[in-house]
Amino acid sequence: QVQLVESGGGLVQAGGSLGLSCAASGRTVSNYDMAWFRQAPGKEREFVAGIGWSGGRITYTDSVKGRFTISRDNAKNTVYLQLNSLKPEDTAVYYCAAKHKAIVGSAYSYWGQGTQVTVSS
Repeated sequence: QVQLVESGGGLVQAGGSLGLSCAASGRTVSNYDMAWFRQAPGKEREFVAGIGWSGGRITYTDSVKGRFTISRDNAKNTVYLQLNSLKPEDTAVYYCAAKHKAIVGSAYSYWGQGTQVTVSS
């Protein structure tokens, strides 16, 4: 079992920045691929960014490329998402997710409770 706890959300004006953190416990996070998803009101949850267990294989959804940065510190069992140049359409609950590196495919097994990001225009 992996427990994930997100933090760092909040209210920010358009053009501003936020830094999200995802603290993992229960298992060594270095064995897990990690990702951030988000869900806006009335919309389906969508993939935002992912990072492989060793820090490679970084991917982003097109709408956040060049603005968001995912990173991880396995020594601290923590994954980060830096959000820059925020837009109102980035408003959503942001979720951290994990899947064991041995799992083939894109299904994530563990999820945090989410942290709200609200961007005002």
